[in-house]
Amino acid sequence: MMLLPLCAQEVIRVKGSDTLGAKLAPQHCEAFKTGYRGVKFEIAAEGSTTAFKTLLDGTADIGMSSREIKPEEVKLFESQQIQLHKHLVAYDCHMIVVNANNPVNNLTAKQIEGLFTGDITNWKDVGGNDAPVALRTRNTSSGSYKDFMRVAMNGRSYAAGSVKLGGGESPVQEVAKDVNAITYCGIAYAKANGIKTISINGISPPTDRANDYPYIRPCFYFIRSDASLAAKAFVEWATQSAEAKTIVRKVGFLPASK
Repeated sequence: MMLLPLCAQEVIRVKGSDTLGAKLAPQHCEAFKTGYRGVKFEIAAEGSTTAFKTLLDGTADIGMSSREIKPEEVKLFESQQIQLHKHLVAYDCHMIVVNANNPVNNLTAKQIEGLFTGDITNWKDVGGNDAPVALRTRNTSSGSYKDFMRVAMNGRSYAAGSVKLGGGESPVQEVAKDVNAITYCGIAYAKANGIKTISINGISPPTDRANDYPYIRPCFYFIRSDASLAAKAFVEWATQSAEAKTIVRKVGFLPASK
C-alpha cells in the first residue's frame, strides 16, 4: 500500500448505515490506517438516511448506505450544487431469521409478505407451531427498514404489533430469545447463536457469491466531489483493493466483484 503524505491527525468522518458501520467499515478503516500516515476515523452508524443528511450539511466526509439515494435526496444536493459520487463496496441481503427451535425452514415470498404485514399472525398458517408471530424489525432511521418494505412487502406497512429495534444486532438477539419471533438481518448478523436462516421459495441464502436469493442489495460509500484527498484515497482503496475485498468476505458480505 502506498503511503499518502497527509497532515498529522487528519480525521475522516464516516457516517450512515449500521449495516456497514457495525463491522465492515470499522475493519476497512483499521486496515487503511496501517498504510496511510496521520489518518484517524470517526464512525457513526445511525442509519443510511443520516449518510445523506450529514454529507449534505458537511458533517460527514463519507456516507455509508445500504440503499440507493432517493430522488428527493438527490434534489437537495442539486439545490446546493453539491456533486456526489457513489462507490459500490459490497453486496448484502436481507436474510429471514427465526429462532433455532422454530420448525419452519422455508417460506414463500408471499408468506414473508404476510408475516411482516400482519396478514399472517399465527405460525400454524405457514407450517409452524400454533403460536402467535412475534415480529421484530429495524427502526425507522435504518435504510434496511424501508428497503425491506420495498423488496419484500410490496411497499406495504409493517404489522401494527411489530417491535422496532435499533442496530442490526438487536433484532437478531431478540429472535434468539423468543421461539415465536422473526426478523430480517444482513449477512454479517446471520451467524449468531440461537437463530437460523430461512430459505425463500426453496432458495438458500447466499454464502460467497450472489445467487437467486430474492433480497440481495448493494451497499455503497458515498462521497462529495469536494472531499479531502484522504477521504478519496480511502474510498478508492476500500472499493478497489484486494485487501479491502478480503475484508468484505471475512466480515460476511458478498464482494462487489471477483
